[in-house]
Amino acid sequence: MAIAPNSPAARDIAYQLHPYTNLEAHQKTGSLIIREGKGIYVYDDSGKQYIEGLAGLWSMSLGWNQERLIDAATNAMRKLPFYHQFGAKAHEPGIDLAEKLIGMAPVKMSKAFFANSGSEANDTAIKIIWYYNAVRGKPERKKIIARLRGYHGVTLAAASLTGLPHLHKYFGLPIAEVKHTSCPYYYRNAQPGETEEEFSTRLAAELEKLIQDEGPETVAAFFAEPIMGAGGVLLPPKGYFEKIQAVLKKYDILFVADEVICGFHRTGNTWGSETYGLKPDILTCAKALSSSYLPISGVLINETLFQALAKGSAEVGNWGHGYTYSGHPVAAAVALETLKMYEDLDIGGHAKRISPTLQNGLRKFADHPLVGEVRGIGLIGAIELVKNKKTKEAFDPKAFVGLYLTNRAQEHGLIIRAMGDHIGFCPPLIIKNDEIESMLSKFGKALDETHAMVKEKGLV
Repeated sequence: MAIAPNSPAARDIAYQLHPYTNLEAHQKTGSLIIREGKGIYVYDDSGKQYIEGLAGLWSMSLGWNQERLIDAATNAMRKLPFYHQFGAKAHEPGIDLAEKLIGMAPVKMSKAFFANSGSEANDTAIKIIWYYNAVRGKPERKKIIARLRGYHGVTLAAASLTGLPHLHKYFGLPIAEVKHTSCPYYYRNAQPGETEEEFSTRLAAELEKLIQDEGPETVAAFFAEPIMGAGGVLLPPKGYFEKIQAVLKKYDILFVADEVICGFHRTGNTWGSETYGLKPDILTCAKALSSSYLPISGVLINETLFQALAKGSAEVGNWGHGYTYSGHPVAAAVALETLKMYEDLDIGGHAKRISPTLQNGLRKFADHPLVGEVRGIGLIGAIELVKNKKTKEAFDPKAFVGLYLTNRAQEHGLIIRAMGDHIGFCPPLIIKNDEIESMLSKFGKALDETHAMVKEKGLV
């Protein structure tokens, strides 16, 4: 379709640099222009309706056009549109939100720090970890271990943690302090005949060997998402986190739970850490913290870490970290109202009640010729496309089969995300059973059309 001169699409091509976009292709195809949203739906500039099957970016938990959140933002804007938290300044929305989050934490935490994105939260966590070790006389403990296929953001340090090649190539990353260990991807990485427990035992042993090879006295922390989101919605195999945490404890290595996607009822509990038995020293959260109505993220730390920060700040004169918009009063007010809505509307209970509709619906595609694995829990899931079901042979990445499928789904009024040939589902938590069924019906049409395409092109 031709792009009209001076249209929003044409001006978008002319002036915007898009994240996570094939910039060369975008110059020809342009963008889907979204004009408005309501509930689980968004509408483009022609008025076409789409089910937002990924809640925007795993984040629009309460859907669009929630009047309570709009009112919370409006009222906060009128009262205190901005104030900072530097130099022992505070405001009630920030105080209330910190108190609320500490009370909700899956393990005992002491303090909450606010930033503006998951990337900033994870960067902050690294700085806290380095500060903590320096204060306790172990400045050599600076190495951070993350996992291949993990995702922790796009700032220099957070992108280094992320274990995806396209976040490293040409950026000169990862930084030297970040090391990567094996990905708990049972479908692809398990050895023949290896049970999930055996696989987890092997991965824990590989982590321990990495620590020993690097020198335990140089390793500071381990970062992990409860479920690996952008890596393909990879669920931990049986016994994985129990075995991993035992290794971390053995070597006095801090554990950071990245709850940016999993937090706030996505996995069937308030936190993914509760779902999988994580006991983190630091927890980062964002996205559904404000249902993405305004940018805000949080870093929760335990008392041991806080005491080190306090001691160091007394020696230096202050704790030299923070952002202009840390705990922005309007964003904090919206986040607080979001948490209240989760309680008032029993969003956690609703998500648990309807999650079987999503999970059972996804698993109905397991026998499709293109489907290698279906995985998920709660209201998050993925379908992995394969060239050969028996051998698990993948398509050539340059065939862009997953992208073709999501483009077909978009034509049918469904927005979902292809992470290579992993198709992610993460609808708003307010979605209803009939809307899930509609979403899966649209996906089914796109899947069949993709199958027809790969047969026609001789890709299978």
